[in-house]
Amino acid sequence: MANLSAVLAIINPLSGTLPASRKDQIREVFLQRANALGFAPEAIVTTHPGHATELAQDAVARGVSRIIAIGGDGTVNETARALRRTSTALGIVPLGSGNGLARHLGVPLHPEKAIEQVLRGRPVVIDSGEINEHPFFCTAGLGFEAYVAHEFAKQPVRGLPTYVGTAFRAFWGYKPESYVLNGQERTLFSMTFANAGQFGNGAWMAPTANIADGKLEQCEMRPFPMHLGGLLAWRLFNKTLNQSNYWQGHAITKATVQTGCPMLIHADGEPLTLESGRAEVRVLPGSLLVLL
Repeated sequence: MANLSAVLAIINPLSGTLPASRKDQIREVFLQRANALGFAPEAIVTTHPGHATELAQDAVARGVSRIIAIGGDGTVNETARALRRTSTALGIVPLGSGNGLARHLGVPLHPEKAIEQVLRGRPVVIDSGEINEHPFFCTAGLGFEAYVAHEFAKQPVRGLPTYVGTAFRAFWGYKPESYVLNGQERTLFSMTFANAGQFGNGAWMAPTANIADGKLEQCEMRPFPMHLGGLLAWRLFNKTLNQSNYWQGHAITKATVQTGCPMLIHADGEPLTLESGRAEVRVLPGSLLVLL
């Protein structure tokens, strides 16, 4: 039987670009520090997609009070979806390509420092979102960003350089699409529903997003001349994209988006396809505890 000091680390061996030996070292650091701080620690390596959710659900049922996701945004998403509306808190040790939620929350990017924070930290309440049945904790979206997520998933090598190269190549061939947003037709380059403010790596799509205000930031990028791509990318990383005339955003609690064909989307960077061509987006206020 689990007790109040139980803590589980869920480790994705495929996240990011760190070698297996370094991930083994991070696992040992977690076990040693958790033991030293009076916890009863356990560390399990995932073996297949969805495994982190299964492990987290089982741990919640056993009464484990802290579950640590050691991996990238996908690992964080898989783990956190099992913890929504429970008393079990999520800890993040970021090892991924973007680490969007970790960066927004100010989690240290150095694994040993992050381990110390999640073991010593206190639970803080944040919101989450859903796009159809798919939970997200950082951002979900469609248009260009979803197209890039789908193309990035096809690449044999992960990491920031691969993502940048994929996005650059996609930019020159991508065509803005038409959507019906809450009954009104829009032609957009991309659309983001932001719980946190950035995709990751300091790319701020929603600079004013508040992760605990009970709302999502709906961000629309209108089509723009291609020669402005560099300037808009600079604004994205300079946290000033919301000052562009091509960006429009406002706070929402729900939205409906429709297309006439299957819709490519992403949820926390994971590529998904909505065969119905209809997306229902909503916020779940105060639905997750995070260790900070």
